[in-house]
Amino acid sequence: MGNDGGSIPKRRELVKEAARARTTAEVKETQHSQQEYYWSTDPISRLPLSAPVVSDCAGKLYNKDTILEFLVEGRRAEEAEVETRGAVRSLRDVVEVRFEGASSTDGEATTKWKCPVTGDRLGAGSKAVYLIPCGHAFSSAAIKEVFSGDKCIVCDAAYAANDVIPILPTAELDVARLSLRAKTLKENGLSHSLKKAGGGGKKRKKREEDGAAVAEDEKKIGATNGHLSRTSTPVNGAQTKAEIAPTTGGIKDAATASLAAKVIAEQGQAKKRKTDNENLRSLFSDKSAAAGKNVDFMTRGFSIPANAKR
Repeated sequence: MGNDGGSIPKRRELVKEAARARTTAEVKETQHSQQEYYWSTDPISRLPLSAPVVSDCAGKLYNKDTILEFLVEGRRAEEAEVETRGAVRSLRDVVEVRFEGASSTDGEATTKWKCPVTGDRLGAGSKAVYLIPCGHAFSSAAIKEVFSGDKCIVCDAAYAANDVIPILPTAELDVARLSLRAKTLKENGLSHSLKKAGGGGKKRKKREEDGAAVAEDEKKIGATNGHLSRTSTPVNGAQTKAEIAPTTGGIKDAATASLAAKVIAEQGQAKKRKTDNENLRSLFSDKSAAAGKNVDFMTRGFSIPANAKR
């Protein structure tokens, strides 16, 4: 039996295997693979991480040149907004992380980093932090066990307990603490680097100002066209400045007002040409009174003899 529309599959026939929660081992494996990627790759440019490396308020790592390209030239803007979640608007919103590079057996430098205190490798699977404002990176064990004061052991720079930033945190407590710290600094007018919050680079600010100016001009012209559609008085090119000013919506900018006046004049002339058309006026002229019975009123202007055969 089939093709009769009476066969309705049941859920157990469609779902062969019930959904199950991932095991702890699977979760850790996924986190480890993500950590390996973010410890070795710039998430914006997809290029390997190489010094100088910077970090944002969430503990993510980026190549400094990638952030500079984003802030100054606007390159990879969409990727940067997604990865930074809009938290990076200037160099004050990132801190350069000073890693100590590990050396291979033959003495050549590698891309691996280590803790300057314990010598432990810093990377996927390890818990690492950096200090603000100096940016020196250490293992979490070094901060908890070795450090007894509030100064960096490398450069003696003073730091507060809340300025110990975990690198690529996975614990919910660390993520929540960094989010609260960023919110508090923003309310106090400070950036991630504890400097006064800025509005972005000069070139980036200039682009935003230019874009805002263009949008404002388009808005004014749109308002002018809307005003024109509501008025019934045609405008010609011989109007004086005092006559044009009310129809342009009171635009103060000379260039914008001139452009708006030109648009109004062109539309007025086009409307005048349409209304002055002789053929158009003949359609609406009633000559029945002058022609008597020889004119059919429905023809409006066309003479038809009354005794004509129809």
